[in-house]
Amino acid sequence: MTTSARAAVLEAQDGPFEFHDIEIEDPRPDEVLVRMVATGICATDAHVRAQRMATPLPVVLGHEGGGVVERVGVAVTTVEPGDHVVLSYHSCGRCKPCLSSHAAYCDSVWAANFAAARLDGSNGLHVARGTEPHGHFFGQSSFATHALAHQRNTIKVPRDLPLDVMAPLGCGLQTGAGAVLKALAVPAGASFAVFGVGAAVMAAHVAGATTIVAVDVDGGRLDLARALGATHLVDPGRVEDLTGVLRAVDERGLEYVLDTSGRAENLDAGVGALAPMGRFGFVAFHEGAGAMLDAGRLTLGQSLQGIIQGDAVSSLLINDLAQLYRAGRFPIDRLLSFYDFADINTAFEDAGSGRVTKAVLRFTSPG
Repeated sequence: MTTSARAAVLEAQDGPFEFHDIEIEDPRPDEVLVRMVATGICATDAHVRAQRMATPLPVVLGHEGGGVVERVGVAVTTVEPGDHVVLSYHSCGRCKPCLSSHAAYCDSVWAANFAAARLDGSNGLHVARGTEPHGHFFGQSSFATHALAHQRNTIKVPRDLPLDVMAPLGCGLQTGAGAVLKALAVPAGASFAVFGVGAAVMAAHVAGATTIVAVDVDGGRLDLARALGATHLVDPGRVEDLTGVLRAVDERGLEYVLDTSGRAENLDAGVGALAPMGRFGFVAFHEGAGAMLDAGRLTLGQSLQGIIQGDAVSSLLINDLAQLYRAGRFPIDRLLSFYDFADINTAFEDAGSGRVTKAVLRFTSPG
């Protein structure tokens, strides 16, 4: 038995998403079939579309899915049909990082998330004619009306919270918030700066950082950052010496800096603004980005830290953020712009141009 679905398939590098009817296999013992309600669009989807990451084509992308469980495999114990869930990154569950609560750094991180296949190499997506699209991107491929996920990356969330708001917690918002709350563990009273406005500003406010510097080239996003808790706003396009402007915020320098933009020049400015023993975290630099640093600039105990998925245990952090949203302390909805699934190409254009902070595709209302 299979489930019929409609999928947005990426056929070629930098090409449009094209809609195709597909058939999805029934869940294996450890898998979950989810009817999608919404899915976020993440920069990682755009990187694969441009083939900066060598995920095979054609492929069904999407890795910030939110939906309702339809069927579960016989070994699944964490969710059941009817549950509302958010789909997050996938991992093997057996390696040392997974067993020590650092599954984002799974030894099989590429195979689990970017190879567009199950960990055994198989593919649960099929078509009647033509080339079968690769699936299982991040263990989900949520740019489709149904997704076949694994119980490890299927996170049950409260039914009373809107799934179209919860969905982007699966990757982008989890990454920004987790970078602050877990990976960097920014403490109350700290000074913090972030390149790129988003979840990290809200998380720093939740953490109790006294100084929160938002750095962005978009005036609208800077205004949003102030509303979300930023104490200082910097537009790097309007200053000649970005490092100097950042250091002027605190005479000692900044204790924590996070880059979410992947711009090489931000590494130079951010490290230059660090206080002694300050920490610079980054989530977006990719191979070939040209982000280079003289190690001699870290002699006062400063450090660099690459961060994947905020080092989050998704089942814990996603629900923590959901409860913060419920309490009005993590207003995710302020970041989101919604599109019909049919308008996926427009949503990608708007996200790529910076016209929206976070694009979310809607399939249907939750049921």
